Amino acid sequence: MRKFAMSLVASFVALALIGCNISLEGPTREQAPFTTPVPIQPGWTPPASDSGMALPNIADVVPRITPFVVSIQTEAIAYDVFLRPFPEEGAGSGIIIDPNGYVLTNNHVVQDATRVTVTLGDGRTFEAAEVRRDPLTDIAVVKINAQGLPAAKLGDSRKLRVGDWVIAVGNALALEGGPTVTKGIVSYLGRSIQENSTVLYDLIQTDAPINPGNSGGPLVNMAGEVVGINTAIAGEAQNIGFALAITPAMPIVQSLINKGFVTRPFLGITMQTVNATVARQNNLPVDRGVLVTTVQRGSPADKAGLKPGDVIIRFSGADVVTVSALRQAILSHQTGEDVEIVFHRGSTQSTVRATLGESGPPQ
Repeated sequence: MRKFAMSLVASFVALALIGCNISLEGPTREQAPFTTPVPIQPGWTPPASDSGMALPNIADVVPRITPFVVSIQTEAIAYDVFLRPFPEEGAGSGIIIDPNGYVLTNNHVVQDATRVTVTLGDGRTFEAAEVRRDPLTDIAVVKINAQGLPAAKLGDSRKLRVGDWVIAVGNALALEGGPTVTKGIVSYLGRSIQENSTVLYDLIQTDAPINPGNSGGPLVNMAGEVVGINTAIAGEAQNIGFALAITPAMPIVQSLINKGFVTRPFLGITMQTVNATVARQNNLPVDRGVLVTTVQRGSPADKAGLKPGDVIIRFSGADVVTVSALRQAILSHQTGEDVEIVFHRGSTQSTVRATLGESGPPQ
């Protein structure tokens, strides 16, 4: 790094000398005599500085946040290299969203857990009575048998702007004594990231430090309202974290509480992204699109006439070249909506219409 900096400085000096055509000799008689320039605006003064501006006082917001932030401890069964089972512990965070004991968190915090324990800000501990999860959106709801709990006030994440101040709160590194509070700004809105095999959409990017154990905790605006659910960090990058936006998350949460699962538009196929290798292996006529690998009997895809081996290239007027793109296109529609699907079957391109169904409980 030091070597690079030294080279950069040397290059800059060289460029400055060349660009300015600097002469190291003294003035000569051939040079024009110095003349005083005419002022453009003699009475001009610099703009006044606003010395009264102050950063928001985060200390005033924190007491309104911490009562509804909980820590979550999990126990699961893991296996060593000899496939011998052993207990494994995990830690995360959660948000009390209802006084009657509903706690919002991430799916990956509680997934595969054989036991989930919730510790409130006042030190009381409850074992989860029920856990309801939606892996597709990385959202989960934990129910504990408690009443009269301090519940979060939810904000409207659609009103966020890049540059808005935000606060992240959670059980960072499972440190004892209470939640960790960090601050930052909204760095970007509407990010998409891939977490294992799942693509998460509509994320808030923030530079508020988020650490292991923060998952499931709140991202809060300066009014003390929850605007996001802290979910992921960008590997080794500095100050790049992601939170699920709270507004599009709440219909998922409501469905988990009311039904126990989430219903979505349903086409009824399994699929694979087509690239040059997949096209060659399956003798496909195109090397871009989504290959239909199976069709569920009686599904909307089956009723529309789709078959294994078809390659979908357009869905409802938009090109689709990946499984993720097609899945998101399906989810952007409503159950019962009629959609147009363009696909290749062999060398023939065809168009069909399908009426999207509704997914049922997970099997």
